[in-house]
Amino acid sequence: MSRLSDAEKAKPALLGYLEERGVRVTDLVDSALKLFVPHPGVANEERAKQLLVDELYDALSDVNVSTLIVACYCAEHAAKEGKIPGLSRERFLGRPGLVTDELLGMVIANYIAGARGIFEFVRFDQNKPGILAKLGPITNDAIGGLIAGCSSNMYTKALREGES
Repeated sequence: MSRLSDAEKAKPALLGYLEERGVRVTDLVDSALKLFVPHPGVANEERAKQLLVDELYDALSDVNVSTLIVACYCAEHAAKEGKIPGLSRERFLGRPGLVTDELLGMVIANYIAGARGIFEFVRFDQNKPGILAKLGPITNDAIGGLIAGCSSNMYTKALREGES
C-alpha cells in the first residue's frame, strides 16, 4: 500500500465537485498515465503517479482552475439544453465548426503549465484516454486541459529535480 502524500490528505473543493460528476482523482491519474512517456527524473509510472497527484492537488486547489472547470460544466449543460444563443442542441451534438471546447481546454492547460501545457493538451485531445472518452464535448476538453497542464508540470518538475 502506498503512502498518502500531503496533497492527498487535504481534499480540494474542486475535487469534490468533480467527484459529484463522476470524475475521481484516480480517473485523472489513470488517464494521464495512458500517455505516459518515461523522462529523466520520472522513469516509471509509480514515480509519475506520485508527481501527478501532487500536481493535480495543486491545480485543483486553485480558484482560477475551479472557475474555468465549473464554467465548462455550465456551458456544456446550457449547450445540451439548447440555451446558448446561435448554437442549437442539434449543432452542439453534431459539432460542426464548434472549436470553443478546444479553446477552453487550451486555456486551462495554458493557465496551469504555459505553452508546454498546450503541447500536452493536443496529445490528450487527439487520444482522449481514459475518463476523457466518457465525458461530454466541452467537459472532456476542460478535464483534458487539467490533466495536460498537470502532466506537463510533472515532467518539468521531475526534470528540475533530476538536475539538482
